[in-house]
Amino acid sequence: MTFPSPYDEWFPDAAFDGTYGRTRADLHAIEPVPAPSGFAERWSRWRGEARATDAAPVRLATTSVAGRRVSLIEHGGADGVRLRAWVVEPRVGAPRAGIVHSHGYGGREAVDLARVPEDMAAIFPVARGVPTLNRGVGAPEPVEQHVLAGIDDPEQYVLGLCARDLWLTADALAALAGELPLYYVGESFGGGVGALALPWDDRFVGATLIVPSFGQYDERLSVPCLGSGEVVRMHVAEHPEARDTLRWFDASSALGFTQVPVRVEAALWDQYVPPQGQFGLANAARQLELAVLPAGHAEYPGMDAVVAAAVRDGRAHLERALRAASA
Repeated sequence: MTFPSPYDEWFPDAAFDGTYGRTRADLHAIEPVPAPSGFAERWSRWRGEARATDAAPVRLATTSVAGRRVSLIEHGGADGVRLRAWVVEPRVGAPRAGIVHSHGYGGREAVDLARVPEDMAAIFPVARGVPTLNRGVGAPEPVEQHVLAGIDDPEQYVLGLCARDLWLTADALAALAGELPLYYVGESFGGGVGALALPWDDRFVGATLIVPSFGQYDERLSVPCLGSGEVVRMHVAEHPEARDTLRWFDASSALGFTQVPVRVEAALWDQYVPPQGQFGLANAARQLELAVLPAGHAEYPGMDAVVAAAVRDGRAHLERALRAASA
C-alpha cells in the first residue's frame, strides 16, 4: 500500500492510510451533520437541569506544581455521581479568567500547564469512568464499554453525560476561584464532548479543540479507525437503531450553535479520529480559527515544533477571545 507523501516515509508500516484518501481541499468541503429537530431544546433542557444541580466541590488535598497551587477536588456530576478533578490557581493574586481543560480517551494522570497562563485558574476534569481519578465511577472504564454505555437511551448515553458534567465542572471552578470568564481546552475525546457542551453555557468566551472526536458521524461510521469510533461503527452495523441516538451527540451538529470564537487544531492524517470527522466539526464553527496539523494521535518528524507553535497560537486565541468578550 502506498501512502501520500510524507506519510509514506513517516508511517511506512501503517495498516491503512490515515488520510483516508482525502485531500486538504476535500476536508474543507465536508459539511457538518444537520441537527435533528429538537436538538437545541433537548440540550437546553439538560443545561437547565445542570443549573439546578449543586456541584458542591470539596478540596481533598493541596500541593504545588511549578509554583502554582493545585488542589485535588471532588464535585457533583450531571446525575448525582461524585467526580474528582484538579484545580489550579495562580501563584499570586486573583485569577483574571478560568480554563476548563479536558483530556483524551486515555484519561489524565496529572495537570498540564502548557496552555494555562500563570495568572489564570484552571480545572482539569477527568471524565466519568476514566482513569486515573474516576476509573469506573459513573461509567465503565474499558473504552469499548465506555463509549457504548447508555447508547440505547439519549438521556443516559455516556457522551452526553460527560458533556453535561463539564457544566458542573465549571460550577466547581467558579465556587473555588470565583465567577470568571471561561475558556475551554479539550483534546480528542475532550474536544468532542467540549463541542457538545459549549453552545449552552454562556460563561465560555472561546475554546480550543485539538484533534476533536465525535464529529460528523456520517463520515465516522463509514470508515474503520483505531480509536473508540471503531467500537461505535461495529455496534451500529449490528444495531442500526443506535444511529438515532448518535444524532443527539454529533459534535459537528452542536458546534454550529456556538456563538464564541473557536480554534480547531485538525489533522490531515489520523488513524484514531478520522480527519473527515475533525474537519466536519471545524467547518461548523461560526467564528473559526483553523490550525492544520500534519498528523494527529501519532509521532512524526518535527512534531515538537508543531506542538510548540500550536500551544503558542492557542494561548493567543485565548487572549483574543477574552478581549472580545470584554469589549
